[in-house]
Amino acid sequence: MNQKKNILSTFVLCGVIALAPYWLPAVSTSSAAQNETAKESGLMSQQPVNATRAARDEKALQDARRRQLAEKEAALAAKEQELKKMSDKIEAQVKALEESKKRLDESLKQKNMALDEKRKRMLTLLKKMRPEQAGQFLAKMEDAAIISILNDLDNKRVLKLIPYINQPLVLKWIKDNLNS
Repeated sequence: MNQKKNILSTFVLCGVIALAPYWLPAVSTSSAAQNETAKESGLMSQQPVNATRAARDEKALQDARRRQLAEKEAALAAKEQELKKMSDKIEAQVKALEESKKRLDESLKQKNMALDEKRKRMLTLLKKMRPEQAGQFLAKMEDAAIISILNDLDNKRVLKLIPYINQPLVLKWIKDNLNS
């Protein structure tokens, strides 16, 4: 009997050895599958807790981002309001400056018209004077004013006045007229 047992155990052992390459991966696979199933069932019990925590964390992050965006929007809106106020203020200043410029231009125009009128009267007076009297009158004036008057008088009158005017000034007037 011992011999039968030995043969039988040898036969079983040979069968196991022969079938081991086919049977062991299936066993190891099934044990790995069992391990994974056990892990999944363990994770399944923990997953709702982790998913809830992750959702809460995500919501908290989104709320924080919304608050930051709202703060930035409020800051931008405040700066925009400030810029608008400054822009309105500058526009008002520009308008005021333009109005002042218009008034100043008008005043200057009136002043120039008054000066032109006075100048015309003076030129008329100089034309009515004798050349000797006009020369004495011009001799008491500044050089720039004399040159300006000579430019406004007609050539016939200037020719009559030249002998009674300071000669270097006459030469300067002639040079200016030749250069221009």
